Amino acid sequence: MPQHFDAVVIGTGQGGSPLAVRLAQSGRKTAVIERGAFGGTCVNVGCTPTKSYVASARAAHVARHAAQLGVHVSGPVSVDLAAVKARKDEIIGQSRDGVEKWLRGTDNVTVFNGHARFTGAHTLALSGPDGHPTGELSADEIFINTGTRAIVPPLEGLERIHYYTNSNLLELTDLPSHLVIVGSSYIALEFAQIFRRFGSQVTVLVRGERVLTREDADFAESVRKVLAREGVEFRFGVQPTRVEPHPHRANEVCIGFEQNVPALEASHLLLATGRVPNTDDLGLAAAGIATDKHGTIPVDGQLRTNVPGIWAIGDVNGRGAFTHTSYDDFQIVAANLLGGGARSVDTRIMAYAVYVDPPLARVGMSEAEVREMRRETGRDALIATMPMSRVGRARERGETDGFMKVMVDAQSKKILGAAIHGVEGDEAIHNFIDIMTAGASYPTLQYAMHVHPTISELVPTLLDELKPME
Repeated sequence: MPQHFDAVVIGTGQGGSPLAVRLAQSGRKTAVIERGAFGGTCVNVGCTPTKSYVASARAAHVARHAAQLGVHVSGPVSVDLAAVKARKDEIIGQSRDGVEKWLRGTDNVTVFNGHARFTGAHTLALSGPDGHPTGELSADEIFINTGTRAIVPPLEGLERIHYYTNSNLLELTDLPSHLVIVGSSYIALEFAQIFRRFGSQVTVLVRGERVLTREDADFAESVRKVLAREGVEFRFGVQPTRVEPHPHRANEVCIGFEQNVPALEASHLLLATGRVPNTDDLGLAAAGIATDKHGTIPVDGQLRTNVPGIWAIGDVNGRGAFTHTSYDDFQIVAANLLGGGARSVDTRIMAYAVYVDPPLARVGMSEAEVREMRRETGRDALIATMPMSRVGRARERGETDGFMKVMVDAQSKKILGAAIHGVEGDEAIHNFIDIMTAGASYPTLQYAMHVHPTISELVPTLLDELKPME
């Protein structure tokens, strides 16, 4: 007979781990199943390691430009990638170990190391790394928190070369001489700037005509200009179709294109073309759990799947692929299931940041989305933009790249969306997040007194300049 639990959490990412603890604290006999490293994508191969690299890359960049602030650093600036990696490993090790100790030390929680597959709606088979069965579990409530992994596009010859994704690129100890990146979204651009600042030649291959296609074109171009000025090369309108080992240099790569363009040589090839949910090996069909064509598990506003007693939280549900959305998923499930609440992911205001330097942060609707809404509904909107060069704190720091933008519903005076590409924009965006979450009108923020000198103090000034959207 399977070992029975009140609740089972599959995966220990940013939603799964705190949820398991809360379930156990509610009196439920809870099992946690983890097949890999504790902490999920964020801790091991996502936010934590990449942002430690962003910090190292920024230190190198600041040192190289210190003379502009009257500070002279003797000798050329160099980066020891092995030391950068060692620092990263120490940081993620502390987080990973902390998550595991937290779970194993919580009363009412039993931790299983292994891979889980559904054998029925509320039964799971466990297997070890070798694939051999190690046990069976059953539970009244099951929560899927298995995250995503990098997509590997079907390039001819890929099996003949050594390529990288966001995971194994973080294991390098020697700098690439020429890093070629396929893709032009968040992960691609963050790594492009990191390794360019580390000292590598970097080329970004863009299938279309611009980067960051989910963002407004003006913000995408603002980000591209910063990276290009730092030496990142962009090739637009190209689509790699084949790769092969370099005929003369071991471990290097030749990249071919379907277009009539010369092959490109690279010492390292990074594939950053998107991510796919880790749902293909969970046996979801045996439980009757529906997925869409991408492998994502559809959920309702309370994150319930189509099967009663089974929830999907985090990146696998397609309702936001960020650490903060995963954690908010946990909070929604916990509030509704354990606290008698009625929270819904349907009312969540999306917010995120792209951690290039300076960062691009956004909340709510883009300008393109607001204009589309106006075409469909006829509602009037207000818009304002302001360059970061008007922000005193940015000028004092010598970091004036980028601009701010905000869109407002003219009738309700509610903020529809805002974005900031600029120094500390990832922090300043919370002015808008908090006001929008509170449901307050924009004058609440416009008339607030902000501390000087800060980036946020120019947000009221930005709102002063609202004009009808043409």
